[in-house]
Amino acid sequence: MTLKINELSVLAYANKFTMWHYATTDDSVEGAGYFDGAADMLRVNDLIIANVDTDGTPDTTFYIVTANTGSAVTIAAYA
Repeated sequence: MTLKINELSVLAYANKFTMWHYATTDDSVEGAGYFDGAADMLRVNDLIIANVDTDGTPDTTFYIVTANTGSAVTIAAYA
């Protein structure tokens, strides 16, 4: 499971907030470090709409970026 940066796209941007869309054939994006490759783009409180397992049993989950050290990104399912 690795981030494919070309599948991460901006849906909306306003007031230093970005809503992203990400689609992947991976079963999950919740693993530690999954979005680290986009650390230079993602900000805390950004929202990611993730379509996962697109080649199997597709699922969509909204995630919020909860931390970004500049090299490590942490996300959590949006509740």
